[in-house]
Amino acid sequence: MNMQKINYGLGRRDITPSVPVSLAGYFNTRMYTNILDRIECRAVVLRSEGKQFLLLQFDLLCVDSELYEKVRERIQDLKVFKADNILMTATHTHTAPDYRKSCLARNPDYMKFLLDQAEAAVREAVNDSREGTFSSTVTSDGRFLFNRRYWMKNGKVLTNPGKLNPEIDRPEGVTDPEIPMLAICNSYGAIQVLFANIVNHADTIGGTEVSADWPGFFRRSLEKDFGPESMVFPLIGASGNINHFDVSTERNQTCYEEARRIGLGYAETVRFSLETLQKMPSFEFKICAKEFDVAPAEVSAEELQVARETLEKYKDEPDIRTLKTDLTSEDLVSGKPAVLKYFAQNLLDIASHTDPFRCRLCGLDLGSVMIASLPGEPFTEIGLALRKKIFKDKICFVVTHSNGLSGYIPNVCCYGRGGYETEVRSNPYEHSFAEKLEQAWTEMSKELEFK
Repeated sequence: MNMQKINYGLGRRDITPSVPVSLAGYFNTRMYTNILDRIECRAVVLRSEGKQFLLLQFDLLCVDSELYEKVRERIQDLKVFKADNILMTATHTHTAPDYRKSCLARNPDYMKFLLDQAEAAVREAVNDSREGTFSSTVTSDGRFLFNRRYWMKNGKVLTNPGKLNPEIDRPEGVTDPEIPMLAICNSYGAIQVLFANIVNHADTIGGTEVSADWPGFFRRSLEKDFGPESMVFPLIGASGNINHFDVSTERNQTCYEEARRIGLGYAETVRFSLETLQKMPSFEFKICAKEFDVAPAEVSAEELQVARETLEKYKDEPDIRTLKTDLTSEDLVSGKPAVLKYFAQNLLDIASHTDPFRCRLCGLDLGSVMIASLPGEPFTEIGLALRKKIFKDKICFVVTHSNGLSGYIPNVCCYGRGGYETEVRSNPYEHSFAEKLEQAWTEMSKELEFK
């Protein structure tokens, strides 16, 4: 069988901090104290028919607009890369440096280091040239994921309501256990690159120690199998309402061993499924992109009044960003005053934002496989709409935390039910954002048919 070849290049750099930085992911400042495992950025450039597509992944919480734009500035001399063929994404680990401007402990030295390393990884990939063939399959693993929003017996929805909470009625929504897989193999059939699209949060450790969380265990385990020249991309799917907490058990699920259990568990599933990979004797190479504006969230007069009253009521509470103990969504559920104060200020800050947000989508259509980006933390139903409706005839990778926007993107039906993801203080976007994303990808899917 004559196999169509894909030309590709790989690059990677270590982005583990060596200067004082706070870790991202919780409400408070968390200056890092130790390194549990090293974090990195990975780049792959795919080339075919005179076209190129760059996928750059960071072991970070997100890729915000500043990081996206500054990396693009660094590689602007590589004129082949435009907004339509660059997909920058993050694994969403909550134990990596917070480089964002909103961080009180932001360290400009780390930001420069991060940009230097990202640029070096991309240039390494651009200068690298290898040939291989594609194989693809879909596997499934539902052991580690749960819809974290629950209908309570009082008719409201709570996010992370706590383990063994007797007031829990049922999960609000579904999960997505399927794991699309795409491999690039060399002439001997050995895997050199593996993309695996997993729907789950990377927030299993807490504390102040640097780690890539379960995606790191997943990646390192498989790269050990494939060899030192290999590269594994754990691409995070739509998991804004998904995490690893099993509320039916008291088991401690906030620790490094939990990251190991989940990462190695997913690696075990993928490893077992490698024998089901199907060779792709031919493929297409169609690139698509779309940009559009998203309006900021509308804040009601009542919400503004409640926020002001909350700030006044808890004016003597400390700024939680200065506290040394981890503060998370569970503390919001329990009504911890410092957290309520923080979110009240957040709401007022969001209300002052009147400019639209720029959403950038891009994708790569390989014929039987589709790689589609989404910004921020969309709920899993949004990812399922792409995978099971818009691209139902393809193996569809939905790659979130991509290309510049962060924050939750709930389903329209979830607004007004409860749960902090749907509230203005946690979600700065108009309620119709999810519908706009589905509409944009529907339009792009039709455009791809004529390319």
